[in-house]
Amino acid sequence: MTSLPQVAPRIAKLTALSIGVALLATACGGSSTPTSTGSATAKAAGIACPAPSATGSATTAAGAGGSVPASPETTETALKIGSLLPTTGSLAFLGPPEIAGVNLGIKEINDSGGVLGKPVEVTHRDSGDTKTDIATQSTTALLGQGVGAIVGAASSGVSKTVINQITGAGVVQFSPANTSPDFTTWDDKGLYWRTAPSDVLQGKVLGNYMATCGAQTVGMIVLNDAYGTGLAKNVKAAFEAAGGKVVAEELFNEGDSQFSSQVDKVIAAKPDAIALITFDQAKSIVPLMTGKGIKPTQMFLVDGNMSDYSKDFQAGTLKGAQGTIPGTFAKDDFKKKLLAIDPALKDYSYAGESYDAVNLIALASEAAKSTKGTDIAKQLKAVSETGEKCNDFPSCITLLRNGKDIDYDGQSGPVTFSDAGDPTEAYIGIYEFQDDNTYKPAKEEFGKL
Repeated sequence: MTSLPQVAPRIAKLTALSIGVALLATACGGSSTPTSTGSATAKAAGIACPAPSATGSATTAAGAGGSVPASPETTETALKIGSLLPTTGSLAFLGPPEIAGVNLGIKEINDSGGVLGKPVEVTHRDSGDTKTDIATQSTTALLGQGVGAIVGAASSGVSKTVINQITGAGVVQFSPANTSPDFTTWDDKGLYWRTAPSDVLQGKVLGNYMATCGAQTVGMIVLNDAYGTGLAKNVKAAFEAAGGKVVAEELFNEGDSQFSSQVDKVIAAKPDAIALITFDQAKSIVPLMTGKGIKPTQMFLVDGNMSDYSKDFQAGTLKGAQGTIPGTFAKDDFKKKLLAIDPALKDYSYAGESYDAVNLIALASEAAKSTKGTDIAKQLKAVSETGEKCNDFPSCITLLRNGKDIDYDGQSGPVTFSDAGDPTEAYIGIYEFQDDNTYKPAKEEFGKL
């Protein structure tokens, strides 16, 4: 059995991050000071990650009480929102929480009287993945129905196949999960927006976190697409800036089913830690690694493969492995609302970002007094900044209809857009897998871009 070498304990040489990451913020987001409760986790091959902070059961601030005033403006054309989210393909596990987030947002909007005097209409379509042409077909169908905005896709690679089609039609594309840095400079006519932060942030958090765990060398197995290579680039830059070295970086393509070559080459480099930057290919890669003596505490996953593996692996297979997901932890009150929408939910990844996307589209539509995509886009930045704080549609629309300027902060954390449609600040959650191969929140880190 091959195992990774023991490494003398050390203090990682962390450099100051230009993005201003406040390390180890508590789950409530109230402090950037780490707590010292519990014992250190992920002890293997010289790795000893900081102990998890207490996460509690934080809730978001209550929305405005009382009835919601009627809209002073009305529209003949109802706001139509489409969703382009995965129900098939390598990211299908992300579909249920994202769709639930969309549906919860739509319900609360319509329970509050809708937008511009009419209920908001929603149509869901599958995005598939980059191995198929499902996204193009779904986009064509949604545009044919006259939607003003489309929430999706989840995959950066999929979004690249439809972004020009959507924005070229004058429709807002609003992704809850795209993290490729490429979209920051995309020629999207001001119509592409996202609530998930660029992988510049997730990459820096993960790279630095592995260094704080004592890893001096890292191997990476990376999906060869916009998401995988972009994230890997930022993980590598942060880890090396912290004094570490990436000793192996093996790529694979979407659709590949054999990963023995990549696994063998990474293990041969004898890294202290291994970053798996994949989608559901992790279901095949993890058993190959553990079968060759790699300890789960040496594995670091990312949002593309952070999932419930309780039905895929034997108990304990992933115990102690950790991973990152952009966004703040889903709070208990929000989970309850999502479960009322979809009682079968087990994962909550990007549910908050999807919920926030719908709310922001609706609020921008009301502010624009229009359901046209080009008009909505012009108001999205305004409803996200420099106004009175609010965090759900009823409280925000009440302020807006009373003539107030609003600053929407949602379930995914603070939302303040740049001119490019990117969040300028965000949380990255760090999670740890349990004996049953499900994961629980460990820490949150806050950063600005």
